[in-house]
Amino acid sequence: MNETYTLKVAGLTRKLKRYPINDKIDIAAFIMFSDVELTVKCAEELVKKIPDFDVILTSEAKGIPLAYEMARQTGKSYVVARKSIKLYMTNSVCAAVKSITTAKEQVLYLGDEKADMLKGKSILIVDDVISTGESVVAMEQLIEKAGGNVCGRCAVLAEGDAADRDDIIFLEKLPLFFK
Repeated sequence: MNETYTLKVAGLTRKLKRYPINDKIDIAAFIMFSDVELTVKCAEELVKKIPDFDVILTSEAKGIPLAYEMARQTGKSYVVARKSIKLYMTNSVCAAVKSITTAKEQVLYLGDEKADMLKGKSILIVDDVISTGESVVAMEQLIEKAGGNVCGRCAVLAEGDAADRDDIIFLEKLPLFFK
């Protein structure tokens, strides 16, 4: 049976199951999918803390509900960096990412239509959790390739050492569990 971690964020409490990522470290799995109340409340709290921006960029898939809700609350647009090239995507730009929660390197893509939405704009990077920061770096590379400017980086949670960063906005710290 998995141990849990009690998270308090945006005035809500959630029990997160812990999972091993290797023989030395467990993580508490924070998954916003299906939790509308949590998504709305976290978006409300992040919107109070972020700089002015033109467009939100998030990566597929776990950041999508948060990015959507923040876009809805601010009336701004959002773009999703995809994990594969779709038939409708032309002249794609890409950036590689190795996340703590995925087994192998992934690549994020923006088709030219979405990249054009970022050109010359102030872009807010949005994610559910920032841990190693690799996903943020990949999204920064996409923004640079598209001709946009990063104005901020935010997440609901900063995991492990990410909580010590001064270049990200987050609501709560999420510990790593060392064995």
